Amino acid sequence: MSGRSLLANKRILIVDDEPDVLDALTELLSDCRIVTAENFQDAKQLLESEPFDLAILDIMGVNGYELIDIANKNDVIPVMLTAHALAPDHIIHSYRLGAASYLPKDVMPELPIFLEDILEAKAKGKSTWWRWFDRLASLWERKFGKEWQSREREFWEKFPTL
Repeated sequence: MSGRSLLANKRILIVDDEPDVLDALTELLSDCRIVTAENFQDAKQLLESEPFDLAILDIMGVNGYELIDIANKNDVIPVMLTAHALAPDHIIHSYRLGAASYLPKDVMPELPIFLEDILEAKAKGKSTWWRWFDRLASLWERKFGKEWQSREREFWEKFPTL
């Protein structure tokens, strides 16, 4: 993408119980206006009282799944970022709850690319998951094995790519 980043000046809430992750993401997203929370209660209060464009939510330690619903009710795009809840079932659960994406912390350095994909998809009226599978298919295969989608084949056959 050329020119100005789609992320420039976006207001982003980052929720994680690990301060080093909050610091790393704040630095990585330096073009954005970042607010951080280290626990569920602070994140809930911020989502319900302040405007955000995106919320990057950890799953474990901050009850990220419950935060998806709160974010969506407040017109904030929820993005899951996790190190410990890495399993196909968690991807499907995040999708079904209304997360805009599900990313492993392994790809943190590439987070701006994924967030721009989400914002571009929203602007074009596409699924926010449209480039997700192409960008992460090889990682999922390495982590979960070649047949990782076979258990939920019907879900993955209907998975949005546009």
